[in-house]
Amino acid sequence: MIMASKNKLKNKFHSYNTGDLPKGCSYCVKGEKLVLFITGLCPRRCYFCPVSDEKYQKDVVFANELKVRNFNDIITEAKAMNANGAGITGGDPLVKLNRTTSYIEKLKKYFGKKFHIHLYASLNLVVEKTLKKLYLAGLDEIRFHLDLDSKKLWKKLEIAKKFNWDIGVELPLIPTKEKELKEVIDYIYDKVDFLNLNELEVADNNHSNLKQFGFCVKDKISYAIKGSLELGLRLIDYSNIKGYKIPIHVCTAKLKDAVQLSERIKREAKIVKHSFDIMDKEGMLTRGALYLPELKPGFGYRKKLSKISKEKYIKKLNQLAIKIKNQLKLNKKNFIVDKNKPRILLSKKNLIKNKKLFLKMGLIPAIVVEYPTADQFEVEIEFLE
Repeated sequence: MIMASKNKLKNKFHSYNTGDLPKGCSYCVKGEKLVLFITGLCPRRCYFCPVSDEKYQKDVVFANELKVRNFNDIITEAKAMNANGAGITGGDPLVKLNRTTSYIEKLKKYFGKKFHIHLYASLNLVVEKTLKKLYLAGLDEIRFHLDLDSKKLWKKLEIAKKFNWDIGVELPLIPTKEKELKEVIDYIYDKVDFLNLNELEVADNNHSNLKQFGFCVKDKISYAIKGSLELGLRLIDYSNIKGYKIPIHVCTAKLKDAVQLSERIKREAKIVKHSFDIMDKEGMLTRGALYLPELKPGFGYRKKLSKISKEKYIKKLNQLAIKIKNQLKLNKKNFIVDKNKPRILLSKKNLIKNKKLFLKMGLIPAIVVEYPTADQFEVEIEFLE
């Protein structure tokens, strides 16, 4: 029976659904949603929480991979990926309600009412006054994380129904919680617009401890937990047998990695790439890079970048860039001083052709393949020393 549902319900995004996808998901699967991490603070301490150590229980803001200093950073990142909406997450965005509502209002004002915004929240901080502020700010869709071990707060879902927006429940597919998840379905089937069930994954952080509870990954190349997806399919069958009409979306680990993230990266690459960059079909950028010896990538490179004062290095690189321009007669389109990761970027071709000159200038030439994202995460580095 499960296999019949699996074959029938699988969609082109490598996930499974009954009914239409939630509107927020329909943007996400095309890579059109900015991920706006509003704060790492949260009233709950879930043992399966996937939030990174850099963000967990810390009051930080990120727009995709970009650490946000002010609202303009959010606009810059949204433009860099040509976003058509934003998903606001945390932590719990309700912990910083004023920040959350302010950002919703500003995003709507800047990009227009059609810029679709959805938000994830626990029920812990839900009161009518809070939800009203979110609704009036322009929030289009709200998704609640219910506590599977206590039904105490579930009745708060009724408060959300007082406002004209899309309401959903989103939960992790924990293999040992089948009974509790069925109870959720029995409770919410006529109270919300959709149910999202996420395939559970092992997180690369220090606070989640799925292995301690006996969970293991389903194969050597996946972070997905064994039995999680199968549980999601059984829950779809359960809902069908009960005759519930609630749309259910089983969101897989493959969707998040191979579709959602991949599509966003490709969108971003088309916008942020320089004329000298080579972009592959996955959106990865191949480029030449010239590093100062003291900032050569290696062990602890990113940590070092986060602590240094970049201005003095950028000043030095600007001076070297002038020399390169004069000696090689390059124009401004052929190279650039990267102020985010102090270095000079240019084409792979020009790097190889002028390798000896760069070495004489005391620079370290390298061919790099990296993400087009704000963190410019390196996939490959080949030094030409």
